[in-house]
Amino acid sequence: MPFLNKIQRWADHRPHETAVVVGGRRLDWAGLCDAAAGLVAGTKSVTTLREANSVDFAVRFAAAVAGNRQCAVLDPDWPAPLQEDIVRHVEANSIAAPVSPDEDLVDGPPESTFLIGLTSGTTSVPKAFTRSRQSWQQSFDASIEFFGLRQDDVTLAPGPLAASLNLYALAECLYAGSEFQTLETFDVGDVHAAITHDRVTRLVLVPTMLRMLSERGMTGCVDASGIRSIICAGSKLDARTLEAARRWAPNATIYEYYGASELSFVSGLGLAPGQAAAPGGTGIGRPFPGVEVRILDDSGTQVPDGGYGNICVSSGMVSNGYLWGDDGQALRSFGNWYTVGDQGYLEDGELHILGRRADMILTAGRNVYPHEVELALAAVPGVAAALAAGMPDDLRGQRVVAGVVASHGGITATQLRAGLEDLLSRHKRPLQYYLLPELPTTDRGKVSRSLLLEWISSRDPRARLLAG
Repeated sequence: MPFLNKIQRWADHRPHETAVVVGGRRLDWAGLCDAAAGLVAGTKSVTTLREANSVDFAVRFAAAVAGNRQCAVLDPDWPAPLQEDIVRHVEANSIAAPVSPDEDLVDGPPESTFLIGLTSGTTSVPKAFTRSRQSWQQSFDASIEFFGLRQDDVTLAPGPLAASLNLYALAECLYAGSEFQTLETFDVGDVHAAITHDRVTRLVLVPTMLRMLSERGMTGCVDASGIRSIICAGSKLDARTLEAARRWAPNATIYEYYGASELSFVSGLGLAPGQAAAPGGTGIGRPFPGVEVRILDDSGTQVPDGGYGNICVSSGMVSNGYLWGDDGQALRSFGNWYTVGDQGYLEDGELHILGRRADMILTAGRNVYPHEVELALAAVPGVAAALAAGMPDDLRGQRVVAGVVASHGGITATQLRAGLEDLLSRHKRPLQYYLLPELPTTDRGKVSRSLLLEWISSRDPRARLLAG
């Protein structure tokens, strides 16, 4: 049971307590249960849900996964032709189980598929994977234990519900009987207002949002002392974001975790108030409850402690695989061990993330992962953001270069080199540094290492070589 039986339970025992708040519109447990139950009869066996954040989204999502029903959640901001293409793929590829029009709002069999997840929104049709109800129940149990979610928490996930991070946060709160809030659209002022007036105790968001909220919150004297936990996903927190969050929300435990849509939760760590993080470190904590992690090479052989390789997971939270788009590489298995191709190593039981193999830089016969370089650079005073890449080099094959955005004033290559001396081995340190006005991004807003290399090669004024 992912969460529908739990909704019925909360509606029976706490009918008038708040369940979901979106953009100021509130729905209590009884209202949520009754509204969703009223839609079940008219809901098809497979639904493609594509609407913006609203309490209606929560109602329709609940109805769309009742019984044996399945649901695919699409981003309403994707181009209309792409949405229609995905709908056609869902209709052509999904195996719909029979449903009855007189069914109640109850969960289907644990092993049955309920969610068709989409890996990303691109100009082409993204891969689609499926999840069983049982996999999400195990994920809920693990995340509630790990993050310490309580019924008296008020969770605010200010991003789009079409994104897996926020969709999961909604469902997790419904399962736990804990109030969930989001906004119709992300707005810093609206988030600050919710924190101030709605007793928010828990934030679920990506690092870029956290930095923005923290820095502007301190400037605007927004009191975040009531925040008990901050849960970040998407990338490891850089030093500046962590410092800003610490100052803005001094009583919060800040959680970072590693996971993937196909794998669910893998490992994580929680930094208690006042606890320092290792500067520039790649560690992302220990495995989640119910998860085993191994580092395997490409033949499936276990790598000794400290050795680099594929991060592989064994748990009941792993997805069923792809409904379409399987290229044999995105989700691979070695028996019961699954990987999405991320590289890392284990040291004293802690998982360290190095990044995707495709991003690896081979310089003078040694492997360098740009993610590790970027985390170290972000820990250097005066650096707001950094991006590393491998530049073609006749002598070394590739040389490590880095673009940095200064946090204030200027910064020199000498300062950067000095700042990295205790954080990176010599062969991992960039040979050239470029000052950037901002990190290069694609038209979809993703940070791009290839675009950085293009700026450097074409002598674009946005990448100025730092001397000294």
